[in-house]
Parts: sequence; structure tokens; C-alpha cells
Amino acid sequence: MSYNRYERVHVSAVNVDGAVQRLAGGLPVCRLLHESSDSMTKVRLEGVYKIFGEQPRGRALELAREGASKTEIQTWTDHVVGLADVNFDVAEGEIFVVMGLSGSGKSTAIRTVNKLHSVTTGHVWVDDVDIQSLSGKALQAVRREKMGMVFQHFALFPHHNVISNVAYGLEVQGVDRRERERAALEALSLVGLQAYATSMPGQLSGGMQQRVGLARALASDPDILLMDEAFSALDPLIRRQMQDEMMDIQKKLRKTILFITHDLNEALRIGDRVCIMRGGRVVQIGTPEEILTKPATGYVAEFVQDVDQGRVIMVSDVMVEPQPVDRSATLSDAVRAVSDRAGAFVVDDVGRPVAVLTVADGLRSIEMGSNSLGDALRSDFATAGARQTLNEVYASAGRGLPIAVVDDDGRLVGNLDPRHIMEELGRVESLIDGFEREVFL
Repeated sequence: MSYNRYERVHVSAVNVDGAVQRLAGGLPVCRLLHESSDSMTKVRLEGVYKIFGEQPRGRALELAREGASKTEIQTWTDHVVGLADVNFDVAEGEIFVVMGLSGSGKSTAIRTVNKLHSVTTGHVWVDDVDIQSLSGKALQAVRREKMGMVFQHFALFPHHNVISNVAYGLEVQGVDRRERERAALEALSLVGLQAYATSMPGQLSGGMQQRVGLARALASDPDILLMDEAFSALDPLIRRQMQDEMMDIQKKLRKTILFITHDLNEALRIGDRVCIMRGGRVVQIGTPEEILTKPATGYVAEFVQDVDQGRVIMVSDVMVEPQPVDRSATLSDAVRAVSDRAGAFVVDDVGRPVAVLTVADGLRSIEMGSNSLGDALRSDFATAGARQTLNEVYASAGRGLPIAVVDDDGRLVGNLDPRHIMEELGRVESLIDGFEREVFL
């Protein structure tokens, strides 16, 4: 196993035996699944261009292929670039977030998946079927049976009650009334609104109406959910609650979700992976941790400047190889082994940490004439899971002692030095300095 800066251990489902079993707590299971080579691709965009204008396959497309910017193409050809050479794949069961500023192409991208937009060139695969090749009843069937869409502005029928709104898609499919109302009530129960089944949309708050929109998308049990700025119109508190509810539902249903947002905090909070777009092009795709700690461009670095890094960076990103102390060692040998680390742990026969040795405690005991390891050990150390965030361990780190990183069986898998937490946060904050400043409009 190799280690990066600070000899950090990056624990994933592919490099630690049984990691999916031991480390799933705190990490969306789909993120672990995506790290596995066995995850199935549900949606794939390949070389997709979308040009708006009278001659989309003419000079504007040629310029886009040559790498000209959206602004340049608009100026030279009076055509608008919606998408330019967009490539990404979405794994089954993954929450894939596409984000960017207005005009970045994020909504255009999601609308090629259900062919609300036809592409100028390229392929959009859904379960190995090129959705862009479909039309008529075949396209309608895919939209109705495989996909559900949640819009920013609810799009509820004001003169239909809640259950009728939720059941509308099933009604269009020809499902009989009893069956569609059963499915609608089940979907409403998932979003906590079963008691409001006979209420009218106008009697509900904005957050409740958005829950109805989500229930409508879930009622037909689609494989794929397309969510275009679904929570953007909500107040911050309600928005966060909706994010929580969506993630809770996702744990139960394991849908493939394409989620569009302009809010990086939202993207990093809910996404298994995040795709950042600018001017119709993909700038970077990565996990929230990768986007935050390894921005590919100044555009991405500017985006992450105001994000609370501690909410995203995980213990596994900062912890070092544990290197436990040999229980049979003398105190002087153990102190030398600790070296410049904050401390090292002593483990029992199955690898669980039982005590910690710091250099300060060791030297103090040696100065008092002892060379017994047991005289310098302490047991008042804190433990953490590899998939906890740094925010969750701040209080423990404040004591200055190393934190034992353990798996679900309590075995030592890493050593978290409080100094490295601060160094990592400082490193992330300074990343913007490595890029030339730009004006992003």
C-alpha cells in the first residue's frame, strides 16, 4: 500500500479487505460501489455537442471541436454553445451532481438524457440504448417507465389534489385507479406526506409541494431520477431538510440520480461524484473530496474557496499509517520509534488500540528513572472512523493527542495527528494561490 503526503492512507472499497462492510458507516454506499470496478454504468454521455442556432452542424460546431470558447463562438457565428465534447458516466445507484454557474450547460446536459434536447452530435446511452436514436412511442415509453423528473418550480396541477398529482404519471401509463393510488400513497409515505393525500397543492408550503413533486417522480418506480435545481427555490432550512430526506430515501431505494445545482455546498453534501461545468464543457469530475482538495483549474479553486472543508475532508484523507508500538519494547526504544509523530498506539492481540504513547509522556517517565513502557502509556485517547469528517473530530483533536482510527471491529487502521488536520486545512485554503486569478461571469 502506498501513502501520499503525510503518508496518508486512502481507504477505499478496492484496497482494504472487507472495506465495503467495515467502512460504509458515514459514506454513501454508492460512493463505495463506484470505486469498485464492478459497478454498472447506467447513463453515459459520449462526445456530446449541443449547438443552438440555425446551422448547428456548421461553422459553430467546427469551432467548438477546435476548442473555441462559448463567447468566441457566439461572437463569430451568432450560435450558442450548450454543450461541447461532454463526456461522463453515471453508475447505477449513484448520485451524480452536475453543477456550474448560469449558462454552464448543466441543465442542457441533463435534458439530453431524456431527449428534451436533441444533441447536435454525440451519444447519450441509457442502459446501452442511445436515447437520442429513439422517437415516438419508444421514447415516450423510456421517459415514462425508466425516468422521473423533479423540477425547480414544482409543476403541480393546482386543481388536482395531492394524490392525483402524484399518480398522474401512472394514469398516463394506463394503470388502473386502485393500483396507481396505492403506488401514490406509498410514494407519499416516503416523503412524509401520506396524511395530505387529499389536500390541494395551494394548501401546502413550498417545501411540502416539492415533496409532492419528488413523490410523483418516485411513484412510477423509475430507475433514474433527473432533478433539475430541484431544491433551489426553497428557503435554506427547508432546502437542507429536503436534502436530508432525499438521501434517506436514496438509502432505501438506490436510484440512479442526476442532480443539477449551482450551489457547491449542496453538490458536495449530497453527491457521490460532482461534475463541474463551464461554458458548455466539463472542467472536472471527482468525488467531493477530490473537488475540494485537488481542484483542476482556478475556476474550481474559486468555487471551493468558501466551502467549509471540514464538512467534506474525511479522516481517511489525513490519517497516517498506524505503526503501532511493540508491546515488548523498552520505553527508550519506543520513544525513538515514535519519532516526530504526535504519538503511537499499543494494540492488543487482535489489533485493537489499548493505549497510546506520546514522546512527552515517554521522556517524562525516562527522566524519572523508568525504562518501562507501561509507565508512560495512557488510555484516555479518542477514536474515530476513517469515514468521519474532520468536523466530527475537531473537539477530540483539540486535546493534542493522536486519535486512533479504527474499523467497525475496533481494529487500528490509522493514526490521526492533530497537526496534520490543521496543515491539511491550510493547504486546501492556499490552493487558489497556485492558479492565475480570473473573472468568472
